[in-house]
Amino acid sequence: MSVYVVGDVQGCYDELRRLLDQIRFDPEQDILWLAGDIVNRGPQSLSTLRYVKSLGNRAIMVLGNHDLHLLALSQGFGKRKGKDHTLDPILQSKDRDELFSWLRQRPLMHHSDKLGFSMIHAGLPPEWDIPTALKRAKEVEKILQGDRIGRFLSHMYGNQPRSWQDDLKGFDRLRFITNCFTRLRYCDAKGNLALGEKGAPGKQRRPVMPWFLHPNRASRHDRILFGHWSTLGYHHSDNVWALDSGCLWGGALTAVKLSKRNSPRPFHLPCPGTRTP
Repeated sequence: MSVYVVGDVQGCYDELRRLLDQIRFDPEQDILWLAGDIVNRGPQSLSTLRYVKSLGNRAIMVLGNHDLHLLALSQGFGKRKGKDHTLDPILQSKDRDELFSWLRQRPLMHHSDKLGFSMIHAGLPPEWDIPTALKRAKEVEKILQGDRIGRFLSHMYGNQPRSWQDDLKGFDRLRFITNCFTRLRYCDAKGNLALGEKGAPGKQRRPVMPWFLHPNRASRHDRILFGHWSTLGYHHSDNVWALDSGCLWGGALTAVKLSKRNSPRPFHLPCPGTRTP
């Protein structure tokens, strides 16, 4: 059995299937991890969502910001954005309720003691070690899977609060947790989130750093896989592996093969995107 991890697919279903063929993924034997954002902007979000769901327990997916945005639209919340028409086939599908029920059950974070890896979509604030991050993820997962999902999704959007406090309460607490797991790229020296910064390192407008380079990061000794950052591209340093290599934008779709003892082995499928981020 092999375990593969794939970065942001964003509706690029054909490329996903070609990459899985390239790495010889066998759904009868292997496990596929996905780092979130499997839908939106690409041409085949519905096919992608249906396929990942069809893999059952052979697929482990964490939620990304685009996946949560789809859930918000399904509940009547969230402002439609420029490329959201690519989500219409899901919102209008006959099996939409089944798909959304499945999506709501996906975690924000996955951790394997056996392999010694954790997977998230975006980032972790410097204060959280892995056990703490797993606990914080459970707080939001419980809301997504329960009766309060609509109220949460109606309050999910926004950049505040910027810093973590143990006594944060209510939707401020849930929003901060969600922003870390699904939107974080940069923070400042004090650990404040800089959610407006989206470019590659070195192009930011103020003194901030990639979340994984914070000198006091509590998770620095743990191996973490994440996506979300197409302008960073495939990247390995400081015990992290960034897997969003910009398939949608004409980059590549990336997978890595996990090993408990060795560094993950990368595979890249060139993609014919038509825009730059």
